[in-house]
Amino acid sequence: QAQFVESGGGLVQPGGSLRLSCVASGFSFDHTAIGWFRQVPGKLREGVACIKKTDGSTDVLPSAKGRFIISSDNAKKTVYLQMNNLRPEDPARYYCADICATGMEVPDSALYGAWGQGTQVTVSS
Repeated sequence: QAQFVESGGGLVQPGGSLRLSCVASGFSFDHTAIGWFRQVPGKLREGVACIKKTDGSTDVLPSAKGRFIISSDNAKKTVYLQMNNLRPEDPARYYCADICATGMEVPDSALYGAWGQGTQVTVSS
């Protein structure tokens, strides 16, 4: 069963940067697309970015283009989300998963397995 451990969140000022990490296990990492999602209380998870291992292509939410970069280290089975120039609308709990749904909202049931615990991102001056 796929498992995900997210880390790297924290408190930053507007305009600051964070790099989130997602360590994955339990599936064929080298051939599986991985997505980053974010969720604020009372709302569904929103797809933020996606990386497809088959061709290395990436996709990022329009509001995050030019600010967020998704990348992957297959040897470490880790996917990163570099977040630059963080804005007041970016705070949320960030999750990764073996699905992609950039720009879409997904319910908890979107995964066959369980979501990880996520990592909290807070932007405040």
